[in-house]
Amino acid sequence: MEGIQKPWWRNIYLLGFDAPLIGIVWLFLLAKTWRVNYHPWEAYVVLGLLVWSARIATKLLKSAMITDPNDPLHDMRKWLTRFAIYAVILSLLLIIIFFPMAIYTRLLILGVFITAYFALANFATETEGQISYPKHILAGLAFAFGISMMAHIYLPSMGLLELFRSREFICFGLLCTIASAAVEHWMRSKQNQKSRFPDEWQISLPLTLLGAAALVFAVQADSQAESQTTRPYFYCVLTAAALLQVLNRTFHRFECNDIKLLTSACFLVPGLIFQAYRMSL
Repeated sequence: MEGIQKPWWRNIYLLGFDAPLIGIVWLFLLAKTWRVNYHPWEAYVVLGLLVWSARIATKLLKSAMITDPNDPLHDMRKWLTRFAIYAVILSLLLIIIFFPMAIYTRLLILGVFITAYFALANFATETEGQISYPKHILAGLAFAFGISMMAHIYLPSMGLLELFRSREFICFGLLCTIASAAVEHWMRSKQNQKSRFPDEWQISLPLTLLGAAALVFAVQADSQAESQTTRPYFYCVLTAAALLQVLNRTFHRFECNDIKLLTSACFLVPGLIFQAYRMSL
């Protein structure tokens, strides 16, 4: 098929499969951390389909703005668009049939976040050489909320305000925001090798503070129940922040597509840490 890249693992990012994998892993982490007793498979399927559709929409919009005939997505736009539409339709059917009514309020809020992100990403004027932090804040908030709400709707005792104030949501949202800004920083640094190190602190400092906060929250998990759920969750946040910190120091050794794929791996590895910790108890 035209547009498919070699080596094969680069196609994971090219076809947008990394984002739904991250969403499913962190939905599992949040559901276990918040001790969701009933969490059906539909939540994971709908999340994966919606995240993949949003990722493909973002890629296609960027591809359309570039209009580069050598773009790997150039020959795949039609069938990717078709499959993304099918994914959205299937997601809506599953939501209507299986999900509680509380999902519609959350979807409305998520729609506001996504609309604001696309408006800012496509129409806002960006200063050359500077990272658009508002865009990345909206992207991180939308991604974190979209994942968290799929666990939150099965916790009737937890209101929306409690969700936004929860340490788990805040830490995950910050992690997503920093990672999104880091990727843009790394891409620009690859294009302009002179600016590789001067702005490194803009990524390393937030990651250090986030890792320190996650470690403090993990240590504060005193009870047996929290030690089995809350503590490993914040160890996952700490692990992801540490891996991104390593990538922040070594990104210049990799190609752009590999950097994006390694960033996704930084979010997937903590899932293994979470399971290993829980199995060791």
